[in-house]
Amino acid sequence: MPHTEVRELVGDKRLEAIVVEDNRTAERRTLEARALFVFIGAEPHARWLGDQLALDDRGYILTGPDAERPAGDGLRQADAGRPLPLETSRPGVFAAGDVRSGSIKRVASAVGEGAMAVRLVHEYFEQVGGPAGP
Repeated sequence: MPHTEVRELVGDKRLEAIVVEDNRTAERRTLEARALFVFIGAEPHARWLGDQLALDDRGYILTGPDAERPAGDGLRQADAGRPLPLETSRPGVFAAGDVRSGSIKRVASAVGEGAMAVRLVHEYFEQVGGPAGP
């Protein structure tokens, strides 16, 4: 239902219906419903990083093999090697969660990717001889 927003939840002890509104016409309808899944974050809002990191055509941050770019585009240099799984086109910079191209777009997955990114940062520093972590 494009151009439609949930305006009201209806039910006493459990969800029975939702009231939706067409945000172009303001027409409201009541739809029977037993459950509601709220999906937010469908837009990455990361285009401001476009001159710093490689983004896909929808504005999500490219990571891992997808982040490789030819030298000369201001992003990943040819001698930087293959990026680690969550590493962006800028060596040593990692992305996790909904803003990452190809992510599952679920909270549990984002948390897992964040934990994985911590390990990958340590691996990155081992490769480049950077700071030792705890």
